[in-house]
Amino acid sequence: MLRTLSLLLILLAATSFKPQAALKLARLKYNGGGDWYSSRTALPNLARFCNQQMGTALQTDEAIVEAGSPDIFNHPYVFMTGHGNVVFSPEDARNLRLYLMAGGFLHICDNYGMYPFIRPQLKKIFPELDLVEIPFNHPIYTRRFPFPAGLPKVHDHDGKPPKGYGLIWEGRLVCFYDYECDLGNGWEDAGVYNDPEAVRLQALKMGANLVQYAFNR
Repeated sequence: MLRTLSLLLILLAATSFKPQAALKLARLKYNGGGDWYSSRTALPNLARFCNQQMGTALQTDEAIVEAGSPDIFNHPYVFMTGHGNVVFSPEDARNLRLYLMAGGFLHICDNYGMYPFIRPQLKKIFPELDLVEIPFNHPIYTRRFPFPAGLPKVHDHDGKPPKGYGLIWEGRLVCFYDYECDLGNGWEDAGVYNDPEAVRLQALKMGANLVQYAFNR
């Protein structure tokens, strides 16, 4: 019965991504006590930027989807952020695996402090995969807006260079993890962190590349 249900979910997922005009960028709600709700103005600003710069027709209010919910299959791009603990139940991990295998895309933005928590949780989803650094010639860095040196640096944190890691499933990037970068904070309203406009623009351009990759693969 479980295998039949899993196959059905994959088939539904492959055909249930809605027409672009109805799409929202989605935020992942997860358990564990981490602040999944942080960077509250990020996704609306990214949606507006994509609409202006790439001609998309995204709704500018975000959707909120839980890790174990079938609603996740309605969203090609899902954003996850926070500062602390993350816990995926077996059901959450199974649902996320089906979603990613079926064509979904998970972007994890480390708002500072997720690193020791997210890695073992990703192993629950894909125990056979390891996070790998994404090369600078990958389409996420070369499509609409070129980033020949990889991720832009948004916030300093520990003074380390920004890194883009990912999970590759059958040759496809299904999960992207930005570390020591904080893209989501760069998408926030200008007055939240008072980042220079040039920094915000680079963050939005990189976010637009990720959205384009998620929608057009």
